[in-house]
Amino acid sequence: MQQKVRVAIIGLGFGAEFIPIYQNHPHAEMYAICQRSEDSLNQIGDHFGISARYTSFEQLLKDDQVDAVHINTPIPNHAELSIAALKAGKHVACTVPMATTVEECRQIVEAQEQSGKNYMMMETCVFTREFLYVKELRDSGKLGRIQFLRGAHHQEMAGWPGYWEGLPPMHYATHAVSPLLALAGQEADFVSCQGSGRIADNLAEKYGSPFAVESALFRLRNSELAMEVSRSLFATSREYVESFDIYAEKMSFEWQQLEGEAPVVFTGEQAERVNVPDYAHLLPEGIRKYTTEGVYDASENVHLSFKQGSGHGGSHPHLAHEFIMSIVEQRPAFPDVYTSANWTCAGICAHESAMQGGELVKLPQFRK
Repeated sequence: MQQKVRVAIIGLGFGAEFIPIYQNHPHAEMYAICQRSEDSLNQIGDHFGISARYTSFEQLLKDDQVDAVHINTPIPNHAELSIAALKAGKHVACTVPMATTVEECRQIVEAQEQSGKNYMMMETCVFTREFLYVKELRDSGKLGRIQFLRGAHHQEMAGWPGYWEGLPPMHYATHAVSPLLALAGQEADFVSCQGSGRIADNLAEKYGSPFAVESALFRLRNSELAMEVSRSLFATSREYVESFDIYAEKMSFEWQQLEGEAPVVFTGEQAERVNVPDYAHLLPEGIRKYTTEGVYDASENVHLSFKQGSGHGGSHPHLAHEFIMSIVEQRPAFPDVYTSANWTCAGICAHESAMQGGELVKLPQFRK
């Protein structure tokens, strides 16, 4: 293949954050952008010097110069656009979650298998500095045997675009699920989930989901491990948090309670707050600065997702780098299509369990 991967970004709200990263990656060419609003499209294109511009995703897919697409559209569009791009012979990166139903996940897996192109769900939480720190502890043997895992994602979504209103909490659970499964090195197998509390009737009626909080217990496939995940979106007071706790034989890691504090590492019963280092050294020099700065980190230029998520832990250049290098090196991305489907279906099946009063639900298997 050619020296550089030609990338097209679809959706330029949060998606614009990735433009300078691809522009400065040694193996990428930031080739095209796509957005329905032509005024905004041209404004962003002029600002970043991108000449290939599309208001139609269908027209973009006909452009043979596009090698890979990075999808940053609203959640309801993820599956349809991912499938269309794979069928058009494009590599696909898509923001979370992969899809909204198990069947959509299955269709994406089938489209990837048939196309032979890469699919990567761009899950920020498995490329944050906190995750990379704990992964380093695990890989070095300092943690020892992992015994239990806990994750949480609490967020107030009032004021977000309309399709978020009343969204079942677990339908957007990948931020809490993914670091646990990635550190355990396993997939979720079974889930039992309880719904708790109530949201306003006008919110509940949109998706038929009444719960303020959903809390799930998962059994991991081919493993002795279980993990616990809790999620809230509305009517639950809590500072924004995407957290994970890992309890292991030699050391354990607990997320800080408040933003601005340091996490805690336990060695036996001894506790110590730790300053988690940045992991920019793992990246090409040209994109290292984007672990701490980007398009939406200035007070006059704020995106709500970026602001609430505290910059997503410096994950954005790691995500782009993994996607590009998986194509260059002709290997599956992390997470690949099967892992992405399991992480997404974990939440979908958890909500199904909650709606059934906590009945045990088995997740589908996508790997053959």
